[in-house]
Amino acid sequence: MSLMIDIRKLGLFNQMAKEGGNTVANHLSQMTGMETEMEITKINFIDIPDIKTHVGDEKQIGISIEMVEKPHGHILFLFNAASAKDLATGMIGDMGETDPNASGFTDMERSAIQEIGNIMTSGFIDGWANVLDTTIDISTPNFTFGPGSGMVDQLVGDRDNEMALMFDSRVHALESDINVKVYTFPELEELVDLMQEIEV
Repeated sequence: MSLMIDIRKLGLFNQMAKEGGNTVANHLSQMTGMETEMEITKINFIDIPDIKTHVGDEKQIGISIEMVEKPHGHILFLFNAASAKDLATGMIGDMGETDPNASGFTDMERSAIQEIGNIMTSGFIDGWANVLDTTIDISTPNFTFGPGSGMVDQLVGDRDNEMALMFDSRVHALESDINVKVYTFPELEELVDLMQEIEV
């Protein structure tokens, strides 16, 4: 497996994270009326078992998509139920039934969370595609509720290579305590190939 890359192109990792993050934040701000920003806290090549430890066993809402074109692989968004409820309430506004204090979700809240998942996943990939000067087709988002570490295992546990690229990012809504973390698991060889084709 060759992961050799021109050192001048390493900045593309930052660009991909920034562009993907800003696209998500802009789309969410428009849809929910909340001012949101995306903060990229770190970009790491990391062993998959270590990612599972980092994500932890706490039950969370996970939205995952598969990239069905280069660089293939998966993207996983993780957030807790309270953040999901706040985002759904922001999106629905006065149009329907929301109960911030109820433990479950109304049908309308579920529908809003699904739409937010679509916005986040497609926005993030659009940002990547812009930087890589390509198009990246994605699968329909898949929703899961359970331990974050189990979701990582499901997505990438059977990979031949033990390394993955982790963008640890947070979507932060300024007026609310909303945090969404983003983990990306592209096929590294294919990602490097795409990056090698870009002029810097």
